[in-house]
Amino acid sequence: MNGPRMLEGYRVLDFGQFVAGPTCGRLLAEMGAEVVKLELAPEGDRVRDGGFKPLHPDYKHSSQSTYYFQHNHSKLSFAIDLKKPRARELVTAMLPKFDVLVENFAPGVIGRLGFSYESVRKVNPRIIMCSISMAGQTGPLSSKAGYDHIGQSYAGITDGLGEPDRGPAMATMAIGDVSTGVAAAMGICAALLHRERTGEGQYLESSLLDTYFHMHDQHVPKIALAGDKVRPTREGGQPKAVGPLGIYRYRDNQYITILTTPHQWPQVLRAMDRPDLADDPRFAKPRARAANYRELTKIIEEWLATFPTRDDALAALDRERVPCAPVLTVNEAMAHPHLIERKTVRWVEDPLLGRLAIPGIPVKFSAWPDRMELRAARLGEDNERVLRDYLNLSDSEIRELYRNGVLVRDPTLGPNPVEN
Repeated sequence: MNGPRMLEGYRVLDFGQFVAGPTCGRLLAEMGAEVVKLELAPEGDRVRDGGFKPLHPDYKHSSQSTYYFQHNHSKLSFAIDLKKPRARELVTAMLPKFDVLVENFAPGVIGRLGFSYESVRKVNPRIIMCSISMAGQTGPLSSKAGYDHIGQSYAGITDGLGEPDRGPAMATMAIGDVSTGVAAAMGICAALLHRERTGEGQYLESSLLDTYFHMHDQHVPKIALAGDKVRPTREGGQPKAVGPLGIYRYRDNQYITILTTPHQWPQVLRAMDRPDLADDPRFAKPRARAANYRELTKIIEEWLATFPTRDDALAALDRERVPCAPVLTVNEAMAHPHLIERKTVRWVEDPLLGRLAIPGIPVKFSAWPDRMELRAARLGEDNERVLRDYLNLSDSEIRELYRNGVLVRDPTLGPNPVEN
């Protein structure tokens, strides 16, 4: 194939910070777009201080970190002080060269910086602009400060997490941030297709609250019809549902998840070699199993404990096609052969951080190779390249920008052009 593939040839200006915005930009970069990450002076994206930093003492003050690498690899870093009028002039002059602009400041901030959609479209009517926020750009909650778990709480998700006899729990990973970034990238791809057909740019917005609310799989229409007669509750590791369905203890701190539907009950009985339970009135019918889930849990856990290893117990369930899985730690998941073979766990090299693993892209493309050689830029590492490619600035003009504090960059990159 001689022509560009996937998103090759598209250019993205990424104002993202933390996780949601950067995830959107990273996915577009993973699919071939050139993504210029605009980082605000003097520190850049705040996640540069997160995760692990380089161990070598010469780089202890570097802007590189594992947190930054994971969410911002494959992008160019352009670090600039937007408080300075000259900086805003430069970015405005670059806008006609971009196809997409992504930002996830609090609503209103991007406008105060001079880059609202109304301002941007005057310079580039074909641009696709996507704003990502906690609750959206409009509505009573739009001005409220918030992160992942704030959107989760407003969406009715947090109330469903945890044990029934305790308060709600918080998820230990950025489910909403990452999922909102994925949804935004999906929307941008659709908007680019629309532009290819019509020539029309447009404005998109994606929010954590909308993304989380979209995750409800069945309760919303039921509540709409029945009102407060339907009140979802926390059910912890043992939902009061037709099953077996839940997290079952094998031994010590090892657990197995089993999730079956009513038609798979005979398979469970065969796996356990317990045909007698088929006629037990406590378990013979689906509703009876749900009502007596504690007794059923005890039977299952006693059976699981008879196996020499957890893998042996899982094998017995697998032989009868009972849906099951070990409850793995992140450490165990990273070592699992399946995740390694499919490059779900992706091992990469960084000159400062060394060899590290990051998650792979969650979609496999037959016409687009897995990318294993990745680069995450230090703060402002690509300033000169961006200004030459997008604005054709000369070396003397770039030196002047450094001299006036318009541009900043990681001190571990060595002398900047103004010092040469």
